[in-house]
Amino acid sequence: MQEESKFSQFTEKFVDFAAELGNQIYLRSLRDAFATIMPIFIVAGISVLVNNVIFPLFLTGDSLASAQVWGSVVTNGTLSVSGLLLAAAIGYCLAKNKEYKNPFAAAIISLSTLIIMMPINLELVTVADSDVTIVVTGALSYSNLGTSGMFAGIIIGLLATDLFIKLAGIEKLRIKMPEMVPPAVTASFNVLIPVIIILCGFGAVSALLGVFASTDLVSLIRYWIAEPLKSVNASLPGVCLLYTLGNLLFCFGIHQSVITGALLDPFMIQNINENMLAFANHQAIPNILCSPLVNNFGLLGGSGNTICLIIATFLFSKYKASRSIAELSAAPGLFNINEPVIFGYPIVFNIALIIPFVLMPTIGITIGYYTTLWGWMNPSVVFTPWTTPPILNAYLATGGDWRAVVIQLAVIALGVLIYLPFMKLSEKIQSKSAGMDEEDEEEGEIVTAEEA
Repeated sequence: MQEESKFSQFTEKFVDFAAELGNQIYLRSLRDAFATIMPIFIVAGISVLVNNVIFPLFLTGDSLASAQVWGSVVTNGTLSVSGLLLAAAIGYCLAKNKEYKNPFAAAIISLSTLIIMMPINLELVTVADSDVTIVVTGALSYSNLGTSGMFAGIIIGLLATDLFIKLAGIEKLRIKMPEMVPPAVTASFNVLIPVIIILCGFGAVSALLGVFASTDLVSLIRYWIAEPLKSVNASLPGVCLLYTLGNLLFCFGIHQSVITGALLDPFMIQNINENMLAFANHQAIPNILCSPLVNNFGLLGGSGNTICLIIATFLFSKYKASRSIAELSAAPGLFNINEPVIFGYPIVFNIALIIPFVLMPTIGITIGYYTTLWGWMNPSVVFTPWTTPPILNAYLATGGDWRAVVIQLAVIALGVLIYLPFMKLSEKIQSKSAGMDEEDEEEGEIVTAEEA
């Protein structure tokens, strides 16, 4: 009893900590920002798929090159400026979550600050066999605006917005305007001094870095913060650990995105964006682990690969309660929505099903990783929506590789076998809790607690 009490206390503290983490305003704003610009990445995925898979089926030569201009300009307006868009989205979402009355102003400040912190001089070309380097002044590079600048957009967007909101709340920094002045003009002048302080202050930092250190804040964030974090969080052990922790939280009723949404998704999205750019430019694909691979092998039917549990229930369960939940959950499960299974089966607080639910993402992601590494299927190069049904998502994400479908089906079959004994154990526990005898259990009769 004492051990059970200690475990209960630990569980309660763990759940409280996770809930507090999930409600942390900066992490919540980060998740909201990514959700806001997610359609941009999906559109980019469509353009990459059409440009490099669909068009080559029908066109060749100059006709193909002309048609692919469409995908190139769409990519420029989506992937190539994703860091810029993310900074603005974070500014807006953080201001909204802090209940600041003018979130658009915060978005503009974030956007402006990010550009201020970019290098003023760009080394574009080094001429072969010479020491001549072409330097361009007053230009912006897609490498800083796009996927490589996403983490800088996150940090600068959060920092600039937070400072702006704090300064805007200081009464002495507001410029008072007569009552007859239009409200929009009054609102602008109210934040004029905070805007001056923030933009000029960041401008001074940018100038000092450029003059005395020959660098810029975007590059420093990329090399000293983003890359080290990415090497840990976006590694196979890091991804598996974070999804294991996330699914463990889900078993206590807290959505796994509390962990993965803030600590993993930014890196996985950055990786697939880099893959799409490389695929669009016919370059080597740089990343194996990315959002589509994780979704297509670690979240089949939703967190925990619960589509495997649904299939196992249809094929092998005689317990009517389980089959009823599986029938209700099948349609949402095809689109990777599995709350009906998690809370209806249930998996939450169900010791028997917690084990496969927590393990399956690690198993699926590991299989997807190594089969890609060994060349058994193409890397993921298209950002598919997370609601894309299994089989279709694997085919589209890999640029039309049928081998990905076969490997995904193998993961599903393995998941069914792993879930099966735990499903049977869960049904026995539920039947005993409901007072069902062995004959009722074999016939699949439902006996509620009240009937028992």
